Amino acid sequence: MGKKKIIKQTTEDVLQEKEALEAKTESVLRRSSETKGHGSRGAFSRGIAHVHASYNNTIITVTDAGGDALAWASSGTLGFRGPKKATPYAATRVAEAIAARLERLGVRDLDVRVRGIGAGRDAAIRGLASAGFNVLSVKDVTPIPHGGTRAPRPRRV
Repeated sequence: MGKKKIIKQTTEDVLQEKEALEAKTESVLRRSSETKGHGSRGAFSRGIAHVHASYNNTIITVTDAGGDALAWASSGTLGFRGPKKATPYAATRVAEAIAARLERLGVRDLDVRVRGIGAGRDAAIRGLASAGFNVLSVKDVTPIPHGGTRAPRPRRV
């Protein structure tokens, strides 16, 4: 194996690496703010709120017209654990968290699309409306099976 060489960095090398890293992060931040539109306030006035209400959780994602996500929150990220995540109170708190995030972007009008049959379904819509958003439409996009799976065989007694 032999001896390993130990290379010591000089202060000039450290400064050059630091400047290169800062330039790189600055360009990435500038690009991301330009493409997403987060840099300019009021870039979005209308959004689509996708409410996923399952038996175990409530997730709200707000997108722009192109489908790019602007903000999202779930009852799990707010600190609710276990069966408390699927309660209507948790869904209301998720809607308030979304409202706080969208306030900076200038979103005022929302089209709401609801998916699932959880307990937080109606509470999330009410929470978005009470947070000051103009709810323009509510659409149920819960997937419904056509035909479904094969029925079990009849029991022989």
